[in-house]
Amino acid sequence: MEILKGVLVVIHIIGFAAVFGTALAQLPAAKAGRGAIVPGLFHGLNTMFLTGLLLVVFKYMLDEPVDNLKISLKMVVLIAMVALTLFNRKKSDVSAGTFGALAGLGVLNVVIAVLWQ
Repeated sequence: MEILKGVLVVIHIIGFAAVFGTALAQLPAAKAGRGAIVPGLFHGLNTMFLTGLLLVVFKYMLDEPVDNLKISLKMVVLIAMVALTLFNRKKSDVSAGTFGALAGLGVLNVVIAVLWQ
């Protein structure tokens, strides 16, 4: 079971990398007036959500302690990221600030995960 949890953590990190990398990659295009929400952003957010949910389920199944406040805060940050992408997905010119906010919220999620003990 520990191996499966480890695999889920790796996939969760890959989801973050997809969101963070896509947001940073779109910054030059956004500054030139051609920024767009691309599918990689949605795939990364979906991956983060699904693997995060499965990790919490595994913790409950294995009777490991779960910090519900930490998980709730991480979920609120993820929902903010999803909302930001959904509100801007149809725009032909997404601002650099939007991509900066997405990258920043992703980093905030990592900071909460790593530093909150």
